Amino acid sequence: MMGSENQGFEDARLYASKEEMESLVLGDPSRSSYANSDFRSAISSYIEPPSYADVIFSPFDGDSSSEINGVDSASPSSDSPVSFSRSSSSGAEYIKITVSNPQKEQEVTNSIVPGGNTYVTYLVTTRTNIPEFGGPEFSVRRRFRDVVTLSDRLAESYRGFFIPPRPDKSVVESQVMQKQEFVEQRRVALEKYLRRLAAHPVIKKSDELRVFLQVQGKLPLPTSTDVASRMLDGAVKLPKQLLSESVVAPHEVVQPAKGGRDLLRLFKELKQSVANDWGGSKPPAVEEDKEFLEKKERMHDMEQQLSNASQQAESLVKAQQDMGETMGELGLAFIKLTKFENEEAVFNSQRSRAADMKNLATAAVKASRFYRELNLHTVKHLDTLHEYLGLMLAVHGAFSDRTSALLTVQTLLSELSSFKSRAEKLEAASSKIFGGDKSRIRKMEELRETIRVTEDAKNVAIREYERIKENNRTELERLDKERHADFLNMLKGFVVNQVGYAEKIANVWGKVAEETSAYTRESS
Repeated sequence: MMGSENQGFEDARLYASKEEMESLVLGDPSRSSYANSDFRSAISSYIEPPSYADVIFSPFDGDSSSEINGVDSASPSSDSPVSFSRSSSSGAEYIKITVSNPQKEQEVTNSIVPGGNTYVTYLVTTRTNIPEFGGPEFSVRRRFRDVVTLSDRLAESYRGFFIPPRPDKSVVESQVMQKQEFVEQRRVALEKYLRRLAAHPVIKKSDELRVFLQVQGKLPLPTSTDVASRMLDGAVKLPKQLLSESVVAPHEVVQPAKGGRDLLRLFKELKQSVANDWGGSKPPAVEEDKEFLEKKERMHDMEQQLSNASQQAESLVKAQQDMGETMGELGLAFIKLTKFENEEAVFNSQRSRAADMKNLATAAVKASRFYRELNLHTVKHLDTLHEYLGLMLAVHGAFSDRTSALLTVQTLLSELSSFKSRAEKLEAASSKIFGGDKSRIRKMEELRETIRVTEDAKNVAIREYERIKENNRTELERLDKERHADFLNMLKGFVVNQVGYAEKIANVWGKVAEETSAYTRESS
């Protein structure tokens, strides 16, 4: 008996590291509460109800919160629950996007930066039943620059919507691109981003996303121009604008001035913004939607609460991770102690004590594994907090679109008032001259045309502002409704996993208590 025990612990001693401990072969934990009693093992299946963990806990291992648009995710690491993701019935519309197979490719042009002439492309595979896509499955190769272009086009075309923010571009990308870890992190981030877009009820049917997912070869969307180039274009136009009566064309007011291509408009709106904040007079147009202002304030408060909850979730994950590691280290320490006791044992009581230590060591290692499994599920469920916290960036962007559109309306109304005042003065001055002044008459005609164009631009700007307001309203309603469902799934999954694993861990220690009870009675 002693020899067989020593052999077992000699084998166990090979698993001294935390990583190797994961492969340690232990008994089936689901049967641990029955292993020590012949009577209970014979009749338990007839007279005892199934455990909470067996009945309720197991469905949440693959629950609906890990689905994306009704399609199961592939792995917890890259497919944790995302904001606005919904499980759905088999007949509902869905888009399942996977990003895989990163490949390094060579730029046509040479770069003076080391590694700057290489980039990585990713295989983007889409499966969907939405008729607009024209097929159930298709794949394209895309690079990160294409994702930036897609994000910019969506921001321009869908102002006022809560568009999920794209992953950041690394400043030192060319230097770290060789590292496989960075490439994998980016792959996961891109997949999560595209799945968030596909979960949005409006964005998922946009032409921009469809083109990105389907069109082979170079992305046919207009590429993004860097800020320096836009500012340079604006600086070139500025002298001509200052020398003439420059007005904003109606088609230009549907985009914010901060892009930099029209510096004069940027300066005018900056002046209007300062006048709104510091001027004594009331702006020509103000935000009068009290319900929206209240919701905006509530969103700010919610962001603070999400930030706090997210920090506490991280603390919990760290504590569970530490508990699992410490429990595992305790189990390994008792394995070594058991080996020492067996080697030094002379009496049967010493061997019995060593056997009890072995049971404790085995239970500690099993409990360590359960803590680690629990932690993986905790990360999966509480990641909803992090996702919604990240979504606040999109909310701020949508509210910023609204503020920018209102500022454009205010600026155009101020300009219109100024033009009309000048026109009245010119008309009054011309009426005092018999026969009129040809130069003044020409200026009057030019001013009337300027007023007409500005009036058209103002009307377009007001319509754009109203459109963004409506987008904000529908998005806030959607956020409220879907947040309720997402948080309910998060809480259900978190609580059930906590209860289920607590029962499994309790069963492990319950077995140790039963196995050591006889020894305890003898000692007393």
